[in-house]
Amino acid sequence: MKKENLPSKICLVCKRPFSWRKKWEKVWEEVKYCSEKCKRNKKG
Repeated sequence: MKKENLPSKICLVCKRPFSWRKKWEKVWEEVKYCSEKCKRNKKG
């Protein structure tokens, strides 16, 4: 798959778009944050 064809989502914390990564291949539906930093900084 070409880079420009990868699916993307909007991070729930920083509101920035982020693209699919190989490490998220099996859990893409559950991914909500673009990084560990955003995951740690989520509000309650």
